[in-house]
Amino acid sequence: MEENRYRKRAIEAVLEKNGKGFKAVLVTGARQTGKSTLLKHLYPDIKYVTFDDPVLLSETKKEPGLFFRNYKVPVVLDEVQYISELFPYIKLACDKSQKNGIFLLTGSQQYHLMKNVSESLAGRVAIMELTGFSLRELREDPFDLPFVPSEEYIEKREGSFRTCENLWEIIHRGGYPGLLGGADWQTFYASYVQTYLERDVNALSGVQDRMKFSEFLTVLAARTGQMLNYTAIANELDLSSATVKEWISVLEASGLICILQPFSNSALKRTIKTPKVYFRDTGLVCYLTKYPTAETAMNGAMAGELFETFVVSEVLKSFSNAGLDYRMYVNYYRGKDKLRRQKGGEKSAREAEIDLMITWGDVIYPIEIKMTANPKLGMTDAFDVIGKIPGKTRGNGIVLCMYDSPLWLNEKNLALPVEYI
Repeated sequence: MEENRYRKRAIEAVLEKNGKGFKAVLVTGARQTGKSTLLKHLYPDIKYVTFDDPVLLSETKKEPGLFFRNYKVPVVLDEVQYISELFPYIKLACDKSQKNGIFLLTGSQQYHLMKNVSESLAGRVAIMELTGFSLRELREDPFDLPFVPSEEYIEKREGSFRTCENLWEIIHRGGYPGLLGGADWQTFYASYVQTYLERDVNALSGVQDRMKFSEFLTVLAARTGQMLNYTAIANELDLSSATVKEWISVLEASGLICILQPFSNSALKRTIKTPKVYFRDTGLVCYLTKYPTAETAMNGAMAGELFETFVVSEVLKSFSNAGLDYRMYVNYYRGKDKLRRQKGGEKSAREAEIDLMITWGDVIYPIEIKMTANPKLGMTDAFDVIGKIPGKTRGNGIVLCMYDSPLWLNEKNLALPVEYI
């Protein structure tokens, strides 16, 4: 059991900077990622108001104009997705004030929240996402750069790099802060799913059949790291594809999954345009797919998908914690743009996949994720497709794996331990 104490969050410096530069700051993210705790820690002297309080919520909905007579700015407003009636008044208060950082907001339902923000607070609010703990945060590693594996990044990362002896325990446990205080793993996730079904799902989409939605969660968890096939999921659950699409949008909006879009460029003519789905927390996947221990997860049929989901999640966290929208930088590639020569000199297209492509300016970094401690140069074969993209150059090709130190495979490609993220 670990002590129940506040752990420094990697996003703190960016959040405080935005608080000084914008009238309002909105911290979004899934339930139980520590949004309220973070704001209370950074701003202990500012009044904290939560709309989880049903009495306050009811009063504010009836008389939103009276709210700011009772609560003066600056103020922390928690779970503001419940109180869309208040957003016009927040806008007015922002426009009247000459000071920045007067509203510190949290919300765990981006689905409707973003609409309210875009209509009322455009240009007045900085939006940030707080995820579960990253591996860096769990190990109290101060390294704070997004994972852009240039040689400069690799050199800087070397200074605080440490191998992780209990990686599968971390993958199995997941990153929710509540688990660090000694909460029982099974009980925590059972309660988490139940709370999510009772509160967020109904608020987001009015799902009537919670049992079917719970079954849908499990079916989707078993597909983490795979291309998103709405029809296959619908057929398995006896649902319409439209319903599956709606429910997936609910999960994405509430921060439980991410939809990784395929890399698209006109020079790559044979790109598969289907997105991939990843759960944001591997502990939740283990719970839903019934892996009760780290050992069963490590040795189970889904070990490769769990490892890949963990690595992708860590990469995305490194961007979110730097205040960057990972959707602007991270994609994957799958297609038949790579040619192979057959006997007789005949050429044919071969399907190839690059697990992640990180675009940073004019440079693309191709990344392969392998649950192995024995990386091979052949794992980088698909990376050559990047040479076909005009106006872009290929950065270091990376094999993220379980080797214990950086290993150059040739002059352009190297294997990196996952702890380098």
